[in-house]
Amino acid sequence: MAIVMEPDPASAGGAAPGRPVLQASAALVGDGEDIARARHIAAGFLTRVQAEHGIPVSQRALDLTQLVVSELVTNARKYAPGPVLLDLQVTGGVVEVAVWDSDPVLPIARAADAGRVGQHGLEIVMAVSQAFAAQREPVGKRITSRLALADDPDGAPHGRQPL
Repeated sequence: MAIVMEPDPASAGGAAPGRPVLQASAALVGDGEDIARARHIAAGFLTRVQAEHGIPVSQRALDLTQLVVSELVTNARKYAPGPVLLDLQVTGGVVEVAVWDSDPVLPIARAADAGRVGQHGLEIVMAVSQAFAAQREPVGKRITSRLALADDPDGAPHGRQPL
């Protein structure tokens, strides 16, 4: 597992001046500890973003990021054989969570059903995300969610935006 946190030099022209893109990546190997490890990586990353770079991260953002990471990694572990890649990126007051897996089949959100037990993960991720995307890659797929790092002054989360 490799975790890197650094300004993204490729986006230097696209990031706002003085606001580097911070990122962390991890390869998860499928040893049964991946989900907890991924949540720990996300929490550590956001904690360092706030402590070392002074970017505000609300408790809500920290909790929701861990929830999204948990749901996406759980789905990847459940439905795709092989490794899972977790990418976290912070820029412009938003954390982007991306999970890649080897299965090219895109997930489909199911209709709400209060009687259904389980299989609500994608619905949850979409409900808490500002933006959500699922896309095929040359190998497998990448699921991406964006979450606001700070709540509005009145405590309300920032509104949904296109990805």
